[in-house]
This record gives sequence, C-alpha cells and structure tokens, in this order.
Amino acid sequence: MGADHFSEDCLQVAPREIGSATASISLETRAFSETGFHAKAVSMPSKPVNPLVKLALEFAPLALFFVANSRFGIFAATGIFMVATIAAIAISYFVMDRLPIMALVSAVIVIIFGGLTLALHDDLFIKMKPTIVNGLFGGALLVGLALDRPILPLVLDQVLTLTPAGWRKLTWRWAIFFFVLAALNEFVWRNFSTDTWVNFKVFGTMPLTLVFALAQTPLILRHGEETQGG
Repeated sequence: MGADHFSEDCLQVAPREIGSATASISLETRAFSETGFHAKAVSMPSKPVNPLVKLALEFAPLALFFVANSRFGIFAATGIFMVATIAAIAISYFVMDRLPIMALVSAVIVIIFGGLTLALHDDLFIKMKPTIVNGLFGGALLVGLALDRPILPLVLDQVLTLTPAGWRKLTWRWAIFFFVLAALNEFVWRNFSTDTWVNFKVFGTMPLTLVFALAQTPLILRHGEETQGG
C-alpha cells in the first residue's frame, strides 16, 4: 500500500473529479496490484466509497511508517508498516467488498520485502520494494499493450469509458511514469540517507503521482467525449 498503491487511487480520482466533479482515486495499484487473484477482486463491482476514505486507507500505513522511522528507526518502522498494510487491506475489503489488484500486489511485496528486511536486519530490501513494485506495474502495462490486452480497462472499467486509442495512450503514459518512479527510488536510496529516502517516499512520490494523474485529465476528457459522441 502507501505511495506505490496511491497511484491506483490517482488513476481513479482524477477522471471523476474533473470530468464529472468528483473522481474516485485508486494504481494499488492498478492493474495487476491490483493479477491472477480471487475472482471477486476483479469482476465484482465495489461498494461506493468516499474518495477521502480511500485516501485515508492508502496514506495511513505510509504516515505510520514515516512517524515510526523518525522515532524508532527503519526496522521498527518496517514492522509497523507491514502490520498497517495488512490492516488497511482488511479494512478496504470490508468497506469496498473487494480487493483492488494493485493494492493486493503491493501488499504482498510489502510483506515479502519487509519480512526480509527484518529477518536479515538489512534495510536494502524495504528500500528496493518501491522499485520492484513500480517496475512490475510498468512492465505489466507494456506486456498488456504488446498482447493487445490492455490492463487499465480492467482496473478502471467502472470509472472511465475511453476510446481504444485513449486507453493505449493512457497506458503508455502510466507505464512510463511507473518506470520513472522506479528510477527515482533507486537514485534516492542509493545516494542519500535513509531519512531522506523516507521523506521522498512520503512527500515526493505521492505528490508527483497526484500531479501526474491530474495532468492526464485533458486526454481522459478528450477521448471520453469521443466515446460518448461516437
């Protein structure tokens, strides 16, 4: 969860907020952290949920991670982050009656890499987690395009109705953005202190994702209008 899955919320919020006055943010990612899981997680419509509730569920584990790191260090923060992520997933399922793919994938990787961080007492693993999550999301989007089976429509079918060209363009943009986030994460954790990396994860990645999602509004409106008019 956290900044990595926050992108899925942004995928869903920007369209509705600007296209019809309110958007339901959620790239949990997408997609794919949202691939190959329980049928209910993909096919069943979710209950209508206030976007602020979704944001709170996404941000809470990350906020706890930030606070715990500043007071107790990266290892205690990692453990708290893992517990908070599991709790957020459980609450999301209770509130929405579904498990978003991107959120689920991100949570699984948090548990795996967080567990390795604690077991081996090496923060390398938790620092690499955003790189791997964003790389997987970006790669999954490109594979879907290559196979002519775009993934974004599976994630956003209840939020957006776009032309095929619109889905392709939006998919390309998000794939590239995920790879940029992965590269940024690598640059920051390899060149700066742990505290700087945590600050970037909380105050850098999430704002960048929200700004990028909002920047897609013209494309979404343009291709959405084509669909409605065609």
